[in-house]
Amino acid sequence: MLFLRLLKESALFAVNALRVNKLRTFLSLLGISIGIFTIITVFTIVDSLERNLTNSVEKLGDKVLYVQKWPWVFGGDFPWWKYFNRPNPSYREYEELQKRMQHVDAICFQISMGNKVVKYKSNSVENISIIAGSHDFNKVQSMEFERGRYLSATESRSGRNYAVIGFSVAEGLFGTADPIGKDIKVLGRKVKVIGVLKKEGSDLLNTSMDENIFIPINYARNLVDTRSDRYNPMIIVKGFPNADLNEVSNELKGAMRSIRRLSPREEDDFALNQSSMLTIQLQSLFGVVNMAGWIIGGFSILVGGFGIANIMFVSVKERTNIIGIQKSLGAKNYFILFQFLFESIVLCLIGGIIGLLVVYLITLAAGAAGFTLVMTMGNVVLGLSVSVIIGTVSGFMPAFSASQLDPVEAIRSK
Repeated sequence: MLFLRLLKESALFAVNALRVNKLRTFLSLLGISIGIFTIITVFTIVDSLERNLTNSVEKLGDKVLYVQKWPWVFGGDFPWWKYFNRPNPSYREYEELQKRMQHVDAICFQISMGNKVVKYKSNSVENISIIAGSHDFNKVQSMEFERGRYLSATESRSGRNYAVIGFSVAEGLFGTADPIGKDIKVLGRKVKVIGVLKKEGSDLLNTSMDENIFIPINYARNLVDTRSDRYNPMIIVKGFPNADLNEVSNELKGAMRSIRRLSPREEDDFALNQSSMLTIQLQSLFGVVNMAGWIIGGFSILVGGFGIANIMFVSVKERTNIIGIQKSLGAKNYFILFQFLFESIVLCLIGGIIGLLVVYLITLAAGAAGFTLVMTMGNVVLGLSVSVIIGTVSGFMPAFSASQLDPVEAIRSK
């Protein structure tokens, strides 16, 4: 009951301070609001990016290795000339890996061609990526079908002119009509649509299939040079769900060195990439952004904290005679201390709530504009917690000085 009474009186005094000294209180709360707004905005953006990254990494797979010419992560002394002279993974090497690696779930050879135009009658869609892959592509890449089906093993091996198209491609070419069985023009040739993928939406690593078209690699080999740097050829190896990725990596590395006949003294002339490389790099970047948010927001909160302390000292001076009367009626020192301390906390909470409301409005505006920003409950709790801490620190000295006043001297003051 005492706690509730203190909280009620402190809230009333805080509201009264806002009402009586509007400009002074507003300027002081502004620092707290800006600080909380800055910190929570940065954390909200980073959390949203991390969530997007997690979804992208899940699509890449945590048991998937990519054999490529270039590594995804570069060191400080990047020997680009060595990587430039490396050979690209080839279809022949893919076939050799199929024979040699027995303890993997799937092996796929893939090339990709970007910024292409596909047509259906008078309709066309630009900036489409065309992916040509071997039959196991649907095992290394998540594919959920809206309509139709995936290629059969026979269709993949024979290189039939079939295609699986992304949701945005189907929407742009056919609208609401059924694309299955229709012929579209890809790379200047007619291919038949046998499947349409479900809408995935954009993601951080651009792994969405919405604006992609998949065709069999054995069909694409008749149209383009699959060894060309322009098409980023790669071999994708997926381990079993319970497999140790390091063991799969070691087996794959040994098989590739054997296929390319590298001596024990020679360096690898290929890169083995995996999704965790990107995760580690981006998480370190997010850590720097979080730190920047704390630093920038911290200065605003510091200024706001000094403002709150100033309000509380003025409030103690204005209510000195009231403090004296309370003490003469039996109020203890801790009652006076908590009264002013709670008032400081309430003021900081008001500033923090204002900052959180502004962030929430920004997330709504971003959602309306097509950007996904999510203010998590964890960030809300963080903002309120920081407000309470700042209120406690800023209000302690004024509250302590009020609790130590002599009741007689306090009553005499004006």
